[in-house]
Amino acid sequence: MIVTPLTAPERGFQVFPRRTPPNAVHHRIRAHAHAGDPDATPHNLLVIGAHGGAGTSTLAALLDPAHDLGTVDRLSDADRSRLQTQGPVAIVARNTVAAAWHATRAVTAVAATCQETGGHIAALVIVSDGAGSEPREATARFGLLQGRVRGLVRMSFVPMLRLVDDPTTVMLPAKARDALETVLELAFSRPCH
Repeated sequence: MIVTPLTAPERGFQVFPRRTPPNAVHHRIRAHAHAGDPDATPHNLLVIGAHGGAGTSTLAALLDPAHDLGTVDRLSDADRSRLQTQGPVAIVARNTVAAAWHATRAVTAVAATCQETGGHIAALVIVSDGAGSEPREATARFGLLQGRVRGLVRMSFVPMLRLVDDPTTVMLPAKARDALETVLELAFSRPCH
């Protein structure tokens, strides 16, 4: 089902049957990433939160197939093993000053694990909290992480995601779809450095 706002006086929400996933572009990107090597095994994106409430589960659902590893401070041994052996990683944080501090810790911890195995942090996804523009100090702190990840991706606040159990049922605005596509491009299409 796709949820869209009504424009009429009801000002409610209307649900439509889903025809295609809002993020269908990920299949094209993943296919392109492995087109040159027929023996390549496509890896799934590992999504990990820098802190609780970052939006990790929502992003993992929207970037399916992706694995939600929870938060970096509560990784199980099995999840640590996944970081060492499977696919690219996306770290998720809100756009606050405190979240930027947690993101720095998460990037440091995950980078150390990935470095041992040749993995990489594909993206630091900064999810807007909807409370206005990102604080300057947070922007500065995120900027310092730019060289430690393949890319910073800012995900806009999508209020309708708060109203549904299944985030894949929401028709995302173009800006949010572009952010998801960028995460996947960073993870699967560009060569590692």
